[in-house]
Amino acid sequence: VQVVESGGGLVRSGESLRLSCVASGSTDALYTMAWYREQPGRQPMLVASITPSGTTTYADFQESRFTISRDNTKNTAYLQMNNLKPDDTALYYCNAYPPVLIWGEGTRVTVSS
Repeated sequence: VQVVESGGGLVRSGESLRLSCVASGSTDALYTMAWYREQPGRQPMLVASITPSGTTTYADFQESRFTISRDNTKNTAYLQMNNLKPDDTALYYCNAYPPVLIWGEGTRVTVSS
């Protein structure tokens, strides 16, 4: 199973973005899917995860600004990010949790102040 992320871009502080992750094949529905982010000089970190049945978990730093969702019929996971901050600037990846799938190229999010 491979994933392709999209939806990143350059936004201003306080704006929103919706990231999408499409998984190839039909096994996406069997995995807990997650979003991760990688920032320069920092360890990659888990942002949020969602089980096949829709149970979600979030990293504390997102402070209820992010919402993860999925559409199993479309093999797609989403990350709605609201009230973005400059510290959210990162390369965002999706993968399973734990990350057992082939990593995609990620989608870059840049938030200006």
